[in-house]
Amino acid sequence: MATAIKDGTKVWQRRDRKAQFATWGVYLTGTAIFVYCWELISEKTTWAFVWDAPAQAGDLFARMVPPDWNSIHGLWWPIWDTLNIATLGTLMAIIIAVPVAYCAARNTTPSVAFVRPVALFIIVSSRSINSLIWALMLVTIIGPGVFAGILSIGLRSIGFCAKLLYEAIEEIDESQVEAVRATGASGGQVTAYGIVPQVLPAFAGISVFRWDINIRESTVLGLVGAGGIGLPLNAAITTLAWTQVSLILLLIIATVVAGEWVSAKVRHAII
Repeated sequence: MATAIKDGTKVWQRRDRKAQFATWGVYLTGTAIFVYCWELISEKTTWAFVWDAPAQAGDLFARMVPPDWNSIHGLWWPIWDTLNIATLGTLMAIIIAVPVAYCAARNTTPSVAFVRPVALFIIVSSRSINSLIWALMLVTIIGPGVFAGILSIGLRSIGFCAKLLYEAIEEIDESQVEAVRATGASGGQVTAYGIVPQVLPAFAGISVFRWDINIRESTVLGLVGAGGIGLPLNAAITTLAWTQVSLILLLIIATVVAGEWVSAKVRHAII
């Protein structure tokens, strides 16, 4: 906010001249970057396919209706595998994330100079690689199947759970920890009675929330051979069995909605 002199009176202005020119410069720079990026995208886009996309989508939708309900009996086991992948992968991540988070938090790490950087590196590495990429590598290493899917979900979830958990540990009330320590408690007792009760609600909420996310992620791991409902989905797409594809998609949506409902109920009970 600035004022300018006009006919001997002060006139209110939102910005002075320099600030206004700087604002215009930022807008012009942003517009130039947008135009340049749009030109790069346009050069690598086949616009004939883009304009034809609505017709192709309509044709595909017509082939997918009605769903092939007769094939639903062969999908219960893959859906069960998907739920197992999400659940066991989340459990694996939680077990590993607890000590990693303990080592990453500044107020609990054994060494800020050595142990904490290693724990943070584990967290960043896990969060940087998508579960689908983990699955691609693990299928190559240990072969296709549910086990590769479980490991993929687990390795992906470690960083998520550990990051939120160590942030919760760093936000605890240190006076409660000091009160337990003042009684002469050992390090394990301080953790059990001074830290764990404070972070337990956050820990439970993080676990349920990650399980909810993993249900969605585990539905696509079968596309690369890591088990679950993605395997029949990939087979149906490959063979152009679009009525089966629509049925599998409806089943995936129903599974995710059910997982959302369970997750919401559990979080509500915890909070």
